Formats: sequence, structure tokens, C-alpha cells
Amino acid sequence: MSFWTRAVSVAFAALALLAITLPPAAASTPAWSTSDLTLRQGPGPAYQVTGAIPTDSRIRVHRCSRLWCLVEAHGARGWTGLAHISFGQGPKGPFEGPKLNYASGGPGQVCLFEGTHYTGASICAGSGQVFPDLLLYGRDNRYSSISVTGNVSAAACRDRNLKSYCERITESQPVLDSFLNNNLSSLRVY
Repeated sequence: MSFWTRAVSVAFAALALLAITLPPAAASTPAWSTSDLTLRQGPGPAYQVTGAIPTDSRIRVHRCSRLWCLVEAHGARGWTGLAHISFGQGPKGPFEGPKLNYASGGPGQVCLFEGTHYTGASICAGSGQVFPDLLLYGRDNRYSSISVTGNVSAAACRDRNLKSYCERITESQPVLDSFLNNNLSSLRVY
């Protein structure tokens, strides 16, 4: 057996041993309890109660079976209803993340300018207007600055259909970001 064959065999054996000896927590998913959890021996109300986990606790979910999940926290382990688990950023649900208070709904407008510092040819749009592909208007990859007036904001994207690199623009920019400068292909005004 050559040196390299032996080295590869030893590496695979080490990886297999590591996979076998990983603690169960390494294979689980972090989550939150959204109410007091009643833990049971199996997935369903017919199983005996084995413990409880309080509301707003950080838990580990080991696996789920339809409407029930095997969870663990504070030394307690058992099955509980999926409806009482949040996989979000916090215990209040998946949409608890940062509250972004972007301007929207108008009145106001967003204007794109071909030159920097609001110079050159321009187009303007109000709240609710969408340009999924500026190429269809003969205006693709032409803009270098954007002005925002009133209670509006915009999603400006490098590719058509509001894809690829996008930026939420909430205030006027005399020079667009280098990823968008002369590379703007789609726009939505909020």
C-alpha cells in the first residue's frame, strides 16, 4: 500500500470516528418555545408526560414527525407539539427580526439620473411603480444617481426582475454604489 493510499484511508477512518462520536446536540436545530411545553415519551397526546419546558426558552430540536418534535432544554427531553416551537430569531415567531421602518406609500417620487449629482437625462416614478426590466424602456445600465423625495423608498437591482444585487434606497444618492452605478436594470418604488 502506497503512502498516499494509507494517508487517505487514515483520514477517512478519522472522519468516520468523528461522525460517530459527535454529541447529539451537534445534529440538532436551535429553536424557541413559544408557550409552556409539555414533554411526552412519544409523538402524540396518548404518550405519558415526562416533563416541561417554560415559555420563551431556547431549545434544541432533534427531529420532527408531522406535528410533533423531539426537543431538549434545561436537562429535559421529550416530544412536544410543533405549533409551540419557533424557528425564528426569537421566541415570538419567525418574523420577529429587525423592524425596518422604510418610507413607503407616498406621496413622493424617486428619480434616476444618467449623470452623477442628479445631472443628465432622468426618469421619475411614484409609489407602487415597478420597472422589472429597464431594457424594455431602452434605459438599462444608464443611471449614476438617484433622488428620493417624500415618503417613498426604492429597491434598485443590478439584474432584471429585481434579482441579483439589490439595495433598498431610502435617501438621495449623488453617486450610486459601484455595484449599481451604470448597472441598474430593475426598480420598485415603495
